[in-house]
Amino acid sequence: MRRWPHSCIRDGVGRDRVRVAADPKRSIRRSPPVSVLKPLCGLEPRLSANLETFCKQTYPHYQLLFGVASASDPATEVVRRLARSYPHLDIRLVVDATPHGTNRKVANLINLAAHASHDLIVIADSDIAVEHDYLVRVTAPLADESVGIFTCLYRARRVGGRWARIGAMFIDKWFAPFVYVANWLGFDRFGFGATLALTRKTFVKAGGFEALRDCLADDYWLADRVRSLGLRTALLDVVVTTDVTERDLSTLWRRETRWLRTIRSVNPLGFVFLCLTFTTPWLLTSALLGFDSTSASLSQSMADTIVDLSTSFGLSARQLLHWRNARSWRAFWRDLPWIPVRDLMMGLQWLAAWFGSNVLWRGFFMYRSTTRA
Repeated sequence: MRRWPHSCIRDGVGRDRVRVAADPKRSIRRSPPVSVLKPLCGLEPRLSANLETFCKQTYPHYQLLFGVASASDPATEVVRRLARSYPHLDIRLVVDATPHGTNRKVANLINLAAHASHDLIVIADSDIAVEHDYLVRVTAPLADESVGIFTCLYRARRVGGRWARIGAMFIDKWFAPFVYVANWLGFDRFGFGATLALTRKTFVKAGGFEALRDCLADDYWLADRVRSLGLRTALLDVVVTTDVTERDLSTLWRRETRWLRTIRSVNPLGFVFLCLTFTTPWLLTSALLGFDSTSASLSQSMADTIVDLSTSFGLSARQLLHWRNARSWRAFWRDLPWIPVRDLMMGLQWLAAWFGSNVLWRGFFMYRSTTRA
């Protein structure tokens, strides 16, 4: 097995799944300083708690850069309060409304990057919460020069009632399993705003954030530009937490349709076949075919048996996935009836994402004509 500066394991198709070193104290001692970029916009429900997780890192030397476009943004007071609570940390609030292209998040990141002091760069969205060893784990693999950028998946944390719960199911029971399967099959064309970690050298060679100023899926396109340098994207064995805060159907619908339109913009062919991952409609179709065929004759053919077995297997697999993602047995039974509702919504959102080219992000529209890097 190929030797890395950190430990790793091979998955079933021979690809590297990155794990951190077995001796975290040794990794901390030799860890170079890192700049963490956090673009902010508005006061999210758990903003203070989420940002504070970055202030409690065991990493020896790191810089926290928080950016807003306006001094009146309520997120500024959250950052100032954290700076007072953690005076030993290098925390900087960057207030800069300088526009750079059509993507306002990228404009914020451009303004933040100008203040980054260190040669390791970590970018994470504002609604992300992490464990205390997060920086140790996401920066340790950067010593490997064949991988240009590291990213990681996220689990959902429901902040709210029914619709937030259904939104969390979108992430935990469809999106995350879909990415894991794609990674296992050798697909690595992804990059998630939950975490992007790379060196300054690679960042500059890829064109920096300036190359993404008019891109919708800026996290994806940053990773794609790194891949164009002949370097790989690696999915870290680190899972962070993201908040799902939607309080009504319309808000949830807009957010998830935006995600699906983003997928359509960066991977049209993959978007076409997403319909195959919506399990409930296919299981219902399979069950109806099996019911019709058995009612037509008392003796089942081989085709009838295959249909019945595939339906049973599909139902079992769907419930197993639901069980693995449930936090408890109570959550398992509570959310079980919502699975077909969730799948039906996904199918309708997929159809809606075929039409229209604009998405709404933080109150601003972006259009498909500005999606590519």
